[in-house]
Amino acid sequence: MFEIMQKNVEKMTVNYSPNFNPKKRNKKKIKYLIFHYTGMKNDRSAIKKLTSSNSNVSCHYYITSNGKLIQMVPDLYIAWHAGKSSWKNQKSLNNSSIGIEISNPGHKHGYKKFNNNQIKCLLRISKFLIKKYKIEKKNVLGHSDIAPLRKIDPGEKFPWKFLSKYKIGIWHKVNKKKLKIFDRKISELNLKNFLSNLKKIGYKVEYNNSSKQKKIIKIFQMKFRPEKIDGKLDFECYEIAKSLNNLK
Repeated sequence: MFEIMQKNVEKMTVNYSPNFNPKKRNKKKIKYLIFHYTGMKNDRSAIKKLTSSNSNVSCHYYITSNGKLIQMVPDLYIAWHAGKSSWKNQKSLNNSSIGIEISNPGHKHGYKKFNNNQIKCLLRISKFLIKKYKIEKKNVLGHSDIAPLRKIDPGEKFPWKFLSKYKIGIWHKVNKKKLKIFDRKISELNLKNFLSNLKKIGYKVEYNNSSKQKKIIKIFQMKFRPEKIDGKLDFECYEIAKSLNNLK
């Protein structure tokens, strides 16, 4: 791990953002690692926004389009990356997380696959941070997990399954070859059970609003079943949520 740290330090540059809380936090308060995409057309515009005092946004680390690592806020300061957010009983995830922004134009500007250099960089810095701050793999999340009604990043092309092989985030154990039933109807009882499982995983769930339910289901699909994203609950999504809730 020392070699991983050295490799990152050697390659990392610094471009500090003014957007952070001036009071240092105890390292024990860092419990989450949050991934974002920039949603900006290029590195120049994204970095400009993240370092502008007028934008009120920032991150701890930025991964450029060619996989270079930039530190924008030191770990022990609270960066402004999560916004209004929640996970389980935790609110305002800025206070307890490290935020990593990855260059990608996002859904508004031609969303594309994250490239190999970006993922290699993400692997290195994530492994280092997870070990340094003892972050549980279930607490490695996307912006859309903690703010599902507002955000969709890092999106359906983000390689959650691949990263989970390195204990970066979680993945389900549903055998898709045995399911093959995307369109099987789901009862109201199963819908309630599905939402209950999402709540146990950590999602903030709105039970009484169908449009919000559809949004949350769509966010869930983007992460764990990106082959079909329609906001409709089907049997496969139901089984995936159950599988995730049973992970140890």
